[in-house]
Amino acid sequence: MTGVPHHQGGAYDGSFVPSVQGLRGIAALSVLMDHFYDMPKGGMYDIANPGFLPPLWPWLQSVINVGGHGVELFFMISGFLIPASLVRHGSLPRFFFDRVLRIMPVFVVLHIALFAIGPIVAYKFFRGIDLTSYLTIFAANLFFVQDALGLPIAQQNAWTLTYEWAFYIWFAATFSMLRVGGKMLAAPLILLGVACLLHWPITAFFCIGMLFSATGFRISIPGRLGLIAGLACGAAMYASLVLFHPFVGLVPGFLLFGMVLAPGSGLGKALSAPALQYVGKISYSLYLVHPFVLFPLQVIGLKLVAVGVDRWLLWAAFIGLGLVMSLVASAISHELIEVRLRRLLDGAIRGMVFRPLKIGQSV
Repeated sequence: MTGVPHHQGGAYDGSFVPSVQGLRGIAALSVLMDHFYDMPKGGMYDIANPGFLPPLWPWLQSVINVGGHGVELFFMISGFLIPASLVRHGSLPRFFFDRVLRIMPVFVVLHIALFAIGPIVAYKFFRGIDLTSYLTIFAANLFFVQDALGLPIAQQNAWTLTYEWAFYIWFAATFSMLRVGGKMLAAPLILLGVACLLHWPITAFFCIGMLFSATGFRISIPGRLGLIAGLACGAAMYASLVLFHPFVGLVPGFLLFGMVLAPGSGLGKALSAPALQYVGKISYSLYLVHPFVLFPLQVIGLKLVAVGVDRWLLWAAFIGLGLVMSLVASAISHELIEVRLRRLLDGAIRGMVFRPLKIGQSV
């Protein structure tokens, strides 16, 4: 096992890393797998064999149920990419403008769709809701403050975006304070960051990414041995998050991410496979869109199991159809919203917000 320099041993320069794109795909598929297990229960957690989930072996239930921890992989990736992005932009307003353009279009389109259709289909908290509550929950979720206000979350997976935005703001503020006034001025923000780690331990996974972003250290294990070592570290990280404290998962998480980033590592090459690259490209849409795709399938499954249709058949159909429909819907969302709508918004708004750069001035 060796530390391999990356970009002459210095900080990450913001260039495209295929293995990180592949890891994004794994993270999104991991969360999808968790919902293939969770959603067939139909919200019933205190009875044996709820909904149309068939009687699975306990060990298999445990393996599938860890999938939700794909979010920690996303946090490591953000911790790695965001520092370089901020440096590359060279301006806080431009950095945040691009972050809003990256995060918000898909989220807002789904947010509006949910609040338009939710009351019609009596989805969760929309049942018997009054106009004041409707508008309050709409606004709170739009600005990611629903948890702080004790209100229900609208989009099932959007809770992680609260953490993402908090990290962007904290990192940008800390980075700025360090540049302007040095460590003394940044100290209160660093202490705030430590307090957040202790209160919300999963946020520590941002630190793994930041550490690798700041240094050239990588863990290169080539070939099949590298792939096996990477898979073992991934399994250990997921198991630690379920069985122990999240801080225990930082150790295998650190080793895993070091292998992901190393040029020529067995794990890095596996993550660079074309199929995973594509899933990684549409991973943000896949992460947010798939609960919307799975919900009608869940409703149909619960109705069919009630009239005696076999659970194994229903679950297999739910997974098969759910996977295909989620990937197709996410590909469409990526192309129409993340690419085309984002380009339109960028062209329409950027010129109004920022003055054109002078020739030779870099972003």
